[in-house]
Amino acid sequence: MASHRERLEAFARSLSEEEQERRVPNSDWRVKDFLIHLLTFDPEMVRWLEQVRAGDTGAPATTSDGEPYDIDAWNNAQVAERRDWPLDRLLAEGTEGRKQFEDALRDLEDRHIDQVVDFPGDNKRDPAKVQFKLFLGGLGRHDPIHVADIIKALPERADDPEIKAWIDDGIVRWYQGAMSGPPRR
Repeated sequence: MASHRERLEAFARSLSEEEQERRVPNSDWRVKDFLIHLLTFDPEMVRWLEQVRAGDTGAPATTSDGEPYDIDAWNNAQVAERRDWPLDRLLAEGTEGRKQFEDALRDLEDRHIDQVVDFPGDNKRDPAKVQFKLFLGGLGRHDPIHVADIIKALPERADDPEIKAWIDDGIVRWYQGAMSGPPRR
């Protein structure tokens, strides 16, 4: 995850303002919106990790009020709040969030990771019970998964050997296939 984040930060810094503003095909988001998502998601994952560590395997799928958790609404709110932020501010927030996330990961033990948790689903995937270690395996590739999305808006960068090597991963390909097509809800 650390190397993916280093690559993400370098990639983000390489983007021009025009590239950041490009719409990503088959998405309501721009390139910068995907960066915002990646740089704001860690603190939310800390909440999930802490709840699972405490034995509440249903917590990722519910709000603190016990209502179904809508990850898409949460993500869209984070993006909307930060759209006008400069990249340096987003990267600084992402650095702090990543530190919190790494600390929370270190607190997990095998017994936590081996649990089955309730995944809330999103606009392309139904809610489901998921082995937490499988979820974490995918989460470990969260940055390249969404760089693969971003590259759809930047076709001139698609043949960059470093980017190709970065996103050439079985989990990234699986995710891209699972998330293709129109929203289901």
